[in-house]
Amino acid sequence: MVKKVVIRKNSYYDSVALMIINKEVKGIKGIKEAVVSMGTDYNKNILKNVGFTDRDIEETTPNDLIIAIEGESKDVLEDAVNKVNELLTKRQASGDGDEYRPSTFDSALKVMPDANMVLISLPGRYAAAEVEKALKADKHVMLFSDNVSLEDEIRLKNLAKERGLLLMGPDCGTAIINNKPLAFANVVNKGKIGIVGASGTGIQEVTTLISKQGEGISQAIGVGGRDLSPMVGGIMMEMGIKALQADPNTEVIVLISKPPAAEVMDKILAVASGGEKPVVVHFLGGDPGKIKKAGLIPGLTLEDTALKACAVAGGKESGDIEPEFTEEETAALLNEETQKMAPGQKYIRALYSGGTLCDEAMIILSREIGEIYSNIPLKPEWKLEDTNKSKGNTALDLGDDEFTLGRPHPMIDLNFRCERILKEVDDPETAVILLDVVIGFGANKDPAGELAPCIREAKKKVEERGGYLSVIAYVCGTDGDPQNLKEQEEKLKQVGAVIMPSNFRAAKFAAEVIKRLA
Repeated sequence: MVKKVVIRKNSYYDSVALMIINKEVKGIKGIKEAVVSMGTDYNKNILKNVGFTDRDIEETTPNDLIIAIEGESKDVLEDAVNKVNELLTKRQASGDGDEYRPSTFDSALKVMPDANMVLISLPGRYAAAEVEKALKADKHVMLFSDNVSLEDEIRLKNLAKERGLLLMGPDCGTAIINNKPLAFANVVNKGKIGIVGASGTGIQEVTTLISKQGEGISQAIGVGGRDLSPMVGGIMMEMGIKALQADPNTEVIVLISKPPAAEVMDKILAVASGGEKPVVVHFLGGDPGKIKKAGLIPGLTLEDTALKACAVAGGKESGDIEPEFTEEETAALLNEETQKMAPGQKYIRALYSGGTLCDEAMIILSREIGEIYSNIPLKPEWKLEDTNKSKGNTALDLGDDEFTLGRPHPMIDLNFRCERILKEVDDPETAVILLDVVIGFGANKDPAGELAPCIREAKKKVEERGGYLSVIAYVCGTDGDPQNLKEQEEKLKQVGAVIMPSNFRAAKFAAEVIKRLA
């Protein structure tokens, strides 16, 4: 194997674009490793971890582009570098007809002085300065960047509040503003349900389920995962609620988050109950009694939250998703998924790309079948000692930092998840593979198409040793998404996966399979 490193000084590209380029280059025959990234300290550590210790890399700055490739021969490396150059050129050329692509906030402001929102995706340590510029220019901000300090988040959110502006983030990956999907989001109906959420995939599931029920979204405001911490105090959740209370296009409000700190929860529930619009609240794994006591509507799961919001919007008391199967069909399917299992098959291995979807699955599974080991455990004692090796019933968030080190996010690159599926079935005790597949803008252009061959191979491996592998999946998206929901589901069904209409139902069905094996 040979290596090649190319440094481009003062050539900035956003992280999402580089993730996509990484995936394309890694797919070239003869390439063992490829990292195309900006020269941040974090990225330089990633490069060290995968064996690139070039001195030129150490001297790069966050404004410099690094192309580091390892492959079978010099010719393969040259082809890979040419491919990177081709993809970067396409990114620069794709301006929807624009002749001028400003490289700084100040120059962008001159080009679009009437814009009222700025989406910022920069290395975390540099993002805060640009956010401050945008806020002082009276622009709302969606901050995609992570690794922004807590101190900067608090300072900037207080500045935004003083100026009556939204600061969505840091680490805000999903929003829908005035029916425009931003970052990781889906094509959903326009409607009268507004959402404020501290969870990207949580917002995605609720918005897509609402759209599939025939209702629609007015706004979906992401606030970042730390907003409801005691330190930040729910600054943006409070502002988001008030913005939706004042929005004439919003008639029903939905709140989504992990349970806030007690004092923050009291404040948020007071703000939510202080308006005239009905509010459905889902604090993942939290106490619904406290929400009900505040005069609000508790959502018990992401699915239940979407259905209740639709019911209220339609003037009804309750709603339900059309079941994928009748009770008789469900019973028959359970028999089909368990009768061919070999003795000793008894565990679920859940491999998620969405952190909130993984959390929800673990809550459901733990209630049904007991302890669930994880890299993001519900209880400290359920923490996996080695995340490279599953233990008992295991659920992994493959989008967590430890798994994305040197790799694109699993919503973009399916290679690592495919590798992990095949690794899990090497364990003869594995009975169920549970998956989420998130589609929409920003996601892989054909995730089901990439998962299907490895699901087929995994099922074959288990069958050859006399067992059966149950693969259960939920596809989060809509038929309007670029990947098309029905087409994605059909590709998974063709290789024997059981498709469920929500994350809750997928986890519940997986638990029923395991209970039948006990």
